[in-house]
Amino acid sequence: MTDDSHPTQRILLVTGLSGAGKSTALQVLEDLGWEAIDNFPIRLLRRLVGEGDENARLAIGVDSRTRGFVPAKIIELFKKYETRADTEVTTMFIDCGSGELERRYNETRRPHPMARGRPAHDGIKAERELLEPLRRWADIVVDTTDYATNQLQQTVREHFGEDAEHDMTVTVSSFGFARGMPPLADLLFDMRFLDNPHWIEGLREQTGLDEPVGAHIAADPAFAPAFAKIVELLKEVIPRYAAQGRSYLNIAFGCTGGRHRSVYSAERAAEVLREAGFSPTVIHRNLGSRPADPLERR
Repeated sequence: MTDDSHPTQRILLVTGLSGAGKSTALQVLEDLGWEAIDNFPIRLLRRLVGEGDENARLAIGVDSRTRGFVPAKIIELFKKYETRADTEVTTMFIDCGSGELERRYNETRRPHPMARGRPAHDGIKAERELLEPLRRWADIVVDTTDYATNQLQQTVREHFGEDAEHDMTVTVSSFGFARGMPPLADLLFDMRFLDNPHWIEGLREQTGLDEPVGAHIAADPAFAPAFAKIVELLKEVIPRYAAQGRSYLNIAFGCTGGRHRSVYSAERAAEVLREAGFSPTVIHRNLGSRPADPLERR
């Protein structure tokens, strides 16, 4: 137990079998705001704990490659930190089935650090025996045998991301198909089924940011039902993209020239997403382009 009157430094020991996903876990922790250090010499740990920001979250990766790696001594050292009022210690062990580890090493053609010229199977067996005391002692054991990389990332975020912001950057953009497709769109909605304001006298020189153009688009009987389905889809899938560890999500609305229907739709979508608690950035790629009849006919 920690004394709430003292600042608490959180220490997370990340260990496990080579090839099971320790490096991936540390990368996610770093994204979540932890100070992540891999293969840090255990003898130097005393100098690191208590230095700098007392409220910092420190993730330390150790495995059989770490200098001075003796599981019994590591456990003894961290048990001492568990008794201190100014530290909170958690241990996560990344495990994986031996057959799957062997497959991974065979695919990458990397030598196992404990194989020493023997088959990967022998190195995996030796390392598993060496690390067994740490596995038994660990607070959290994550078995990645049947995991894809993003599943491990999600598991780490669920355990350790509660105090850190991991905001996915959402961009809502408009563009004109006649001026080229956007190269980085994750979700693309074609709004060319709506009546084109370009052909309406008095609206051609305006854009989707102008009220008369917006009123014309919104009055199209096809707009309301289609737009409602689009925004419901976005509200459903955006959190799911974030849960998969995405850092960026690009949502694009397209029309022919990129000045009217796509602009209005992107603005409306961003407005609805803000009301739903998201913080999208809006970009209008072709808003400054001049009206061009030949393009609108394409």
